[in-house]
Amino acid sequence: MLLLPALAWAQASASLDQLQLSRAEDGLRLAYSVRLELPRAAEDALHKGVPLYFVAEARVARKRWYWRDATLARAERQWRLSYQALTRQYRLSTGGLHQSYETLSEALTALRRASAWAIELREEPDPGASYLLSFSLRLDTRQLPAPLQIGLGSEAEWGVRSERPVHPAELGLAS
Repeated sequence: MLLLPALAWAQASASLDQLQLSRAEDGLRLAYSVRLELPRAAEDALHKGVPLYFVAEARVARKRWYWRDATLARAERQWRLSYQALTRQYRLSTGGLHQSYETLSEALTALRRASAWAIELREEPDPGASYLLSFSLRLDTRQLPAPLQIGLGSEAEWGVRSERPVHPAELGLAS
């Protein structure tokens, strides 16, 4: 009986609508828009007091033929989504910041979009090198209670992942 709700979780849907990178004074800025829908079983667990954790990761890497790609910039964000039964509100927390929402749709909208996510550069980009932007947004299933992890499948089924080449203008380089 425990497996039936867990197997229903694997029907989450996610797709990437927008992914833009731009140069700013203090590094890079990433804008993304994701279509993310939770399955009914995840909503039920949320309403029963189980918080859901989401992780977004962005990485810009310089391609190298002789070794692993060198990381030019990397950033990670984590969110905790919970339902407050007494106030009937959804609470989305990241770092030390908390925001309450009336509906689940409003709370998920905050996860689905970012317009100026700051990513600090580790080194200045080289005009002669080629770069790759990697982005992922996923449900962190490792932070769910153990009985809910049974039958979930891989974490790849729980989010969106994208990789694409970076245009030199996005890094502030002449094209």
